[in-house]
Amino acid sequence: MKVKKSSVPAPSLMLALIIVGCSGEEPAVDTAPEYSEPTYASAGGGSASTDVVFVDVTQSSGIMFEHVTGAFGEKWMPETIGSGAAFFDYDSDGDVDLLLVNSDWWEGRSGEGPRPTQRLYSNRGDGTFEDVTAAAGLDISLYGMGVTTADYDADGDQDVYLTATGTNVLLRNDGGRFVDVTVSAGVPGGPDAASPTWSTGAAWVDVDLDGWLDLFVCNYVQWSPETDLYATIDGSSKSYATPQQYQGESCRLYANGGAGRFTDVTQTAGLLDETGKSLGVVVADFNDDGWPDIVVANDTQRNFLYRNDGDGTFTDIAVRAGVAFDEAGRARAGMGVDVADLTGSGQWSIAIGNFAHEPVGLFTEIGEDLFQDRAGAARLTRSTLIPLTFGVLFADFDLDGIPDLVGANGHIEPGINAVQQDQTFAQRPLLFIGDGTGKFVDASQAVGADFTAPVVGRGLATADIDADGDLDLLVTVNGGSPRLFRNDLPPTSWVGVHLKGAAPNLNGLGATVSVFVGTRVQRRFVRTASSYLSQSAVVPLQFGLGGASVVDSIVVQWPGTERTRRGPVSAGETVSIEEGR
Repeated sequence: MKVKKSSVPAPSLMLALIIVGCSGEEPAVDTAPEYSEPTYASAGGGSASTDVVFVDVTQSSGIMFEHVTGAFGEKWMPETIGSGAAFFDYDSDGDVDLLLVNSDWWEGRSGEGPRPTQRLYSNRGDGTFEDVTAAAGLDISLYGMGVTTADYDADGDQDVYLTATGTNVLLRNDGGRFVDVTVSAGVPGGPDAASPTWSTGAAWVDVDLDGWLDLFVCNYVQWSPETDLYATIDGSSKSYATPQQYQGESCRLYANGGAGRFTDVTQTAGLLDETGKSLGVVVADFNDDGWPDIVVANDTQRNFLYRNDGDGTFTDIAVRAGVAFDEAGRARAGMGVDVADLTGSGQWSIAIGNFAHEPVGLFTEIGEDLFQDRAGAARLTRSTLIPLTFGVLFADFDLDGIPDLVGANGHIEPGINAVQQDQTFAQRPLLFIGDGTGKFVDASQAVGADFTAPVVGRGLATADIDADGDLDLLVTVNGGSPRLFRNDLPPTSWVGVHLKGAAPNLNGLGATVSVFVGTRVQRRFVRTASSYLSQSAVVPLQFGLGGASVVDSIVVQWPGTERTRRGPVSAGETVSIEEGR
């Protein structure tokens, strides 16, 4: 692949990289120096009190996984990026299972022990897991990045799409064993199988409301080992390059024809744009017209907000909508992305994680096709200014019916502390408790010592792994072991919602679920991908009730215009709602 050097100077908030050349230099193998964790400012002047307690149960639950970057001293750019994870029920037994994406050794290089593969863990039903990778046919090696799961062929089980540097992989689930159907399906990630592409985030979404799930794939930059650029932060040794020096790649949209074959409709849908350097993607219906829209977080380029025009095409309205740039009109280094209704008012908020010295963005609807970055007003800026935030995820961890926000942090450069004293390679995650008005309080220090341990954080995913009603949390770690946090919240009230969509969209992706309790309403858009290269459990949807004993009503707007109402529903129940009934 050709590499195009940018003529635009790197933003002042990014690493100061000295580009020397892409060949003829022998990079040094450097290790991270000794450093101490910097002190981050707390939002609102202090820490919140909360009943949430996160306990690290990674090893005790049976998760024995080490992410492999393949690093061998050359500091190739993809080593900084991955990887993600997905909670989903692969064997249809009602328990949420866990898929961890792995990268690989570089060609011509080998490490110690067996070659790295993806790793699938089956939930035993009590929050502990069994490694079923080989039995499920997932002992495959690729330089993996992200994952998204859905039942794209409407046969009743969840299929898997893995993104990678090179060619992506579509794995059809045949009764609990996965079969590679990438070639026959025609979803390599790039324009064709002969053009390997560096893909990142991906999402299943029914863009045309025909019931069949289409596939949206984010692509990053045009990079290969042969075109890897030399960069340095200390003037003497090679550092990891940032994306300003590389040409971007267009995202791709593959339309599901319903017979196991997809068609690349990127250009006809109005989505062909090689200025993007895309990492995160999330889907929502921002204008409540029944058609799913798409948000893409771009690294050092403006973000995209693709409004679905309902005729097979999209219009990028990000600039006029106010989500493309920061308040000064500059493109930030967007990583992960998520969306939630923070107040129950019908106004969606988009959170985007950004590079070090760039706070998390919180773009909130203030009118039709119009957003405003309210991160400062939401009390997020002080705590998120210093860290490098990859994953961002909304979830109601305390079950009070109000979305909270968690961020996964970690730098790309092991030796960053030697040149930037406020930065470390490993960084602690952050948890912000929502108050229902669109504001948050930093509760990171209040949820247990396990949570504050620094890691090189990347993706985030949530699920109720132990079926106790509250949401547990997974943080993926680049080049290390993930962290699985069990939420030991004291018992409180909640309801679950299990959607049964009309075939072929059996899980009702694209529906909006509203839960009414007294004067408050919670609103959730049913989608696959979120956070960063990852996916939280889609089934069932968990709604906290804040101590209430009953839900007045649950309203489901299915993709399009059809609505279903249920209620009242008692706390502690999981109600199944079927489309058309």
